[in-house]
Amino acid sequence: MNAAELAAKIDHTVLKADSSLNDALQVAAEAAEHGFASACVNGRHMKAVADRLSGSAALACGVAGFPLGSMKPTVLAIEAASLVKDGADEVDFVVHIPHLLQEDVDAARADFIEIVKACRAVSPKVVVKVILETAALLHGVDAAQGEARIAAGCQAAQESGCDFVKTSTGFHPAGGASVQAVALLRKHAGPMQVKASGGVRTKDDALAMLDAGADRLGCSAGIAIVQG
Repeated sequence: MNAAELAAKIDHTVLKADSSLNDALQVAAEAAEHGFASACVNGRHMKAVADRLSGSAALACGVAGFPLGSMKPTVLAIEAASLVKDGADEVDFVVHIPHLLQEDVDAARADFIEIVKACRAVSPKVVVKVILETAALLHGVDAAQGEARIAAGCQAAQESGCDFVKTSTGFHPAGGASVQAVALLRKHAGPMQVKASGGVRTKDDALAMLDAGADRLGCSAGIAIVQG
């Protein structure tokens, strides 16, 4: 895979709490320059980034419920729809983790439907990715239970109309993406795509995630990755 092909699979990301507008605009400029799939930023900077990317092949991506996923689904839906109103082509939102720890497909699906409907009411074409925080789902349980939790998240995501299932925020203490988690997402995702994020820092990391079944990568080290 050459550098351009790899870049096209990367969401070039800056999501730290102290990231500034200038940081977000720099990531947007780099996304356009290097041919990344998108620039992924916090909601405060969404409109400025979407404006900066206008006319570029790189998409504008924003995060909702980030990084905890712990607010009411109505509030999360409002935040997600606001991103789309500000020009987001893609929205990455965080699951309420206890739903999946309990393998509660119905509760997760209900949340996801509210968020997907809110986004698509603004733009039917918006791409919606749900972050399942897979490291937390796999932590401290046997392989079968970990897989059952991931399968529950994938089922809820598919039945609610999400386009992607995504591994991680990169902020959970349990960790980020793993080859194991990506492979499980790919196994249960059906027609949805898979995004690996959290701790993907080198070209070797990136290729391992793609080999495991990822379609997209979320990386703050995108330039270093494509330059090898």
